Amino acid sequence: MSNPLIEDHALLSDQRASALVTREGDVDWLCLPRFDSDALLCSLLGTEENGHWSLRITDGEVLSRRYLPGTMVLETVWRSPTGTATVTEFMPVSGAGGDSGTTGGAISSASGGARSRSAASLSGDVDDLADLVRSVECVEGEVEVVQELRIRFDYGQTMPWVRRGEDESGDPVLIAVAGGDGVALHGPALRGKDRAHRGHHRLAAGESASWVLTWFPSWQPVPATPDIEVSLATTVAEWSGWLGQVRVDEEYAEPVTRSLLVLRALTHRRTGGIVAAPTTSLPEDFGGVRNWDYRFCWLRDAALSLEALLAHGHLDAAQTWRRWLLRAIAGDPERLQIMYSITGDRNLPEREVEHLTGYAGSLPVRVGNGAAGQYQADVVGEVMIALAAMRDAGVEETQWSWPLQKALLRYTEKRIDQPDQGIWEMRGDPAYFTHGRVMVWATFDRAVRAVREHGLSATEEEVSRWELLRDQVREEVMTRGVGADGAFTQTYGSTEVDASLLQIPHTGFLPADDPHMLATVARIEQDLRTADGLVLRYRTQGQDGLPGDEHPFLVCCFWLVEQYAASGRRADAETLMDQLLGCGNDLDLFAEEFDGGAGRMAGNFPQAFSHLGLVRAVDALAAG
Repeated sequence: MSNPLIEDHALLSDQRASALVTREGDVDWLCLPRFDSDALLCSLLGTEENGHWSLRITDGEVLSRRYLPGTMVLETVWRSPTGTATVTEFMPVSGAGGDSGTTGGAISSASGGARSRSAASLSGDVDDLADLVRSVECVEGEVEVVQELRIRFDYGQTMPWVRRGEDESGDPVLIAVAGGDGVALHGPALRGKDRAHRGHHRLAAGESASWVLTWFPSWQPVPATPDIEVSLATTVAEWSGWLGQVRVDEEYAEPVTRSLLVLRALTHRRTGGIVAAPTTSLPEDFGGVRNWDYRFCWLRDAALSLEALLAHGHLDAAQTWRRWLLRAIAGDPERLQIMYSITGDRNLPEREVEHLTGYAGSLPVRVGNGAAGQYQADVVGEVMIALAAMRDAGVEETQWSWPLQKALLRYTEKRIDQPDQGIWEMRGDPAYFTHGRVMVWATFDRAVRAVREHGLSATEEEVSRWELLRDQVREEVMTRGVGADGAFTQTYGSTEVDASLLQIPHTGFLPADDPHMLATVARIEQDLRTADGLVLRYRTQGQDGLPGDEHPFLVCCFWLVEQYAASGRRADAETLMDQLLGCGNDLDLFAEEFDGGAGRMAGNFPQAFSHLGLVRAVDALAAG
């Protein structure tokens, strides 16, 4: 079995966990009950034996797929020689589900059926549960639904104990258990054979059938199925109600709407943590070693995501993330990490999952991320910029939010002369990355503005010291971070350029049309722009420290659109933007990178960085 294209997938999310489903109806990546849980369907990084759930129409072809407007509810239309069917797939948001009504747990043409989960659930808190719903309705003629389900816990390694039983309401259910993980499948029965479960079910026009895969703690009673009709209505209302009205140019309304929804989908509903992507080890270099786990909360990625959300009125996301940040780092800010788990945990050890064959043979498959222990000088600056944007948007400081920022200032001051690994988490030797040093400048700049412009408390001695450090770092950058041609360099003393330098105007350090920025853009166009017109992060022969190469990084391409728009190159901005929109899939989802030569996506998917870059690029075009 060959791995499906990355762009062939759709994302499902309940804002706590996620699944990927291919255009042809195969769920090949499913982590429950959290984004970073061990996958129980994992064929994306291996084979079907590592777990998958296929649902197709016999002899059918997919006519279309889409998300219901303003939601993460997926709708796919199939046509076969005998009929047409609509498949609706979603993960109910926490608590979605009614007290009674149709469950869809059996083939039906009218209301009725099995008893459903109450809003409180007989087994306790519904937040302990996570569901994946797949419903099929025959809309014309007659169709046959064919399925295969292989549940494998621990990233496809552990065979569960599978049995038929009853849920807490007394209804029949398929149960799979391994350790603390329990999974229940409600719906028309699948038959077990050869360590898989398969089913063939015929539907006539007007008939429907639904299957619900539910994760639950294995020591609790098997939960009843949710009320699917109520869950669907509630989930649609939750997504569309949160989104509200997106006011952007009509040409870009759909990709911006989808990008905002993806950022929401990657935000944990309860904790406020924002994961960088819902996947691990989708390769940046096909067949190579550049495979990383992105299911964690990078302070940088989250801060930039918040700025995009704030620009479109989503103050709620900013407030919940600020609370997450406080819980994660306030107790010990001197041990600040660049990333944490979605609950704020620090321990993210990196290991290799040796039994998996990797996507397109790309090994190793990694779980956890060793970069958590790196020092990256830019991170505090990104956080301070985002918190300043919250202030500018009218979000008031809490009792502890400003003291937290002062702690971050002390952290940065103590490391003012320390080299780092850079924004791209280089695994080579530490260096003074120019982008990172500009972000150190931004750290002190935002602190000074917080006091001078917003009246936050600090002694005159503190503010004067921040101003002095800000000015010293600025002078240092302009002296040591600029090459003979006037362009900023990747690191002090280097002749390399880096696409992260496109972020300098965003900090307020220099305007986009400053001669140094124009010279930097010229170098990026010369050294980092590929034959297809997209932009690499950097040339891997320098500080990278890893074998192999990689493909153009989409957020860097969107940053170039932003730079073009802000420096008067409107036509270039629009041309590149149109090209970038073509790098998304039919659902306006974007991976981390794009292989222009092969015309396919690369890297983890969908990527928060890419989507926040898209939103900012569109905003820059609107402002220009």
